[in-house]
Amino acid sequence: MTRSAAVPSGTLVLDSEGLSTCVLRDRTVTAWLALAHADDLRVITSAATLVEVVHPRINRPALEWTLSRLVVEPVTEAVARHAAALLAEAGLHGHTCAIDAMLGATALAAPGPVTVLTSDPEDLAALCGERVTIVKV
Repeated sequence: MTRSAAVPSGTLVLDSEGLSTCVLRDRTVTAWLALAHADDLRVITSAATLVEVVHPRINRPALEWTLSRLVVEPVTEAVARHAAALLAEAGLHGHTCAIDAMLGATALAAPGPVTVLTSDPEDLAALCGERVTIVKV
């Protein structure tokens, strides 16, 4: 009997803090990633999140290793338009919440159930509502 290919049963999304703490090998976030991989969950982040994470003092080899273990979803025009709509629905402004909105649009487009690890649960809850599970890191 041949085993069928694993099909992801959901998605774990990392915001900038989730990704940063993963690069630092934080035990809590590392445990989340290990569970996600064990449960065949997709682990993703938005390409926009990299803008917040990359800085001169980040451990680049650790960042590259971490990124090799997840999918960096592109910010397409469709994602940007969805992010703008989320901002409008939530009454938030892109000047302060653009990257959160792009991450939210990325999370909402991912196969569910979706869990987002974030340092900003209030804004992501306003943007995504109850369509995703939000966990503060």
